[in-house]
Amino acid sequence: MADAKTAETISLEDAKRVIEAAEKKATEIGQPMDIAVTDAGGNLKSHVRMDGAFVGSITISINKAYTAIAFQQETKNLQEPTRPDGPIYGLSDAHGGRLVVFPGGIPLVRDGVIVGAIGVSTGTVEQDQEVAEAGVAAF
Repeated sequence: MADAKTAETISLEDAKRVIEAAEKKATEIGQPMDIAVTDAGGNLKSHVRMDGAFVGSITISINKAYTAIAFQQETKNLQEPTRPDGPIYGLSDAHGGRLVVFPGGIPLVRDGVIVGAIGVSTGTVEQDQEVAEAGVAAF
């Protein structure tokens, strides 16, 4: 078993490219961000906290990426159904509070398969989403 290796779903090179594009967009809009990229299992592959980004958003960015993996969709899609009158209200309390149900988390898809995700936090939810989308576009 010592010769066995774990298959990588997303390379560090891919993660760096995604983060670099997201950083560029964050700089363009004048909003420093926490930007995380996870592998297909929701495990952190890479993270950047831009100067001025909130320390509290480190975990949120990682958890947005995890949520995108866990539910195989953008976190923005979970916003409405998890409101108090929504059919899955309370979902954000599942997984020990690790789920984040507002915009900024997007799966990274290659050949129709989710191989990772990006999560962005510190700005408004609209800014987080915009920066995440810029990262995805570089993937």
